[in-house]
Amino acid sequence: MMNLSTANLQISLNDGNSIPIIGLGTYSDPRPVPTKTYEAVKTAIEEGYRHIDGAYVYHNEHEVGEAIREKIAEGKVKREEIFYCGKLWSTYHDPEMVRPALERTLKALKLDYIDLYIIEMPMAFKPGEEFYPKDENDRIIYHKSNLCATWEALEACKDAGLVKSLGVSNFNRRQLELILNKPGLKYKPVTNQVECHPYFTQTKLLKFCQQHDIVIVAYSPLGTCRNPSWVNVSSPPLLKDELLTLLGKKYNKTQAQIGLRFNIQRGIVVIPKSITPERIKENFQVFDFSLTEEEMKDIEALNKNVRFVELLMWSDHPEYPFHDEY
Repeated sequence: MMNLSTANLQISLNDGNSIPIIGLGTYSDPRPVPTKTYEAVKTAIEEGYRHIDGAYVYHNEHEVGEAIREKIAEGKVKREEIFYCGKLWSTYHDPEMVRPALERTLKALKLDYIDLYIIEMPMAFKPGEEFYPKDENDRIIYHKSNLCATWEALEACKDAGLVKSLGVSNFNRRQLELILNKPGLKYKPVTNQVECHPYFTQTKLLKFCQQHDIVIVAYSPLGTCRNPSWVNVSSPPLLKDELLTLLGKKYNKTQAQIGLRFNIQRGIVVIPKSITPERIKENFQVFDFSLTEEEMKDIEALNKNVRFVELLMWSDHPEYPFHDEY
């Protein structure tokens, strides 16, 4: 059980760097509303967040960068206090496209380096500038993945000083082992960013990652928006859960704060997404109380093994990660 009383808590990574345990997610669905992300990141930094999670494919990295640089210019934070995670999209898996993709993120942010760069999904799409390359039947055009070759190109980016740490996202155990067992591996993945919350607790994957000193970063730690095009809307909304409501009353906290605290106490980094100032603030107020071991067990028992984010539209991809048990 982690005793987390301090809001600037960091978790050590296997490469000697560290990651703040709570971050702001900046994913926007489907396209960002201009300036919303910029305002959200500024609010988050003012409220004490030091970890921002983003991606080139979110179309708003320029706003994230502007907000970060503004707060640095104001003297509110130093660059080295900010932890930014960017993501390599599926159309840039070919080794020669990896560094240019990262450089595009740096250019959008107007930063010299980022703190963490992760492979967003193990599934490769047809290389090129189109994020969702489709055939005449409106189906995504897949590309043969070579995750080890992609990883080596990422290692070269770290050696060039463009990024401090390397990780992955949506990888199952087999895909993690592919990298971990790669001959001549220079840097292990430091994180695996996956869906994780009380209805989908990821117990087995968490255990596997802990054995290999890989930190789990939880996206959708409060469930997710109910967009039927990519979300399993049959799963019940997490924030209406009775137990979370009950515990919220006990600790004078919201269901969201209980849900976030649950993952934090398991040593899992959480990156709740919000553009609402009150919520951004509320999501960070999780360091002034602690759940008992019994309560942790009760919340863990809520697990329904049901994903909100299934990515079913790509389930026929040879590297679709969610067929395996974990």
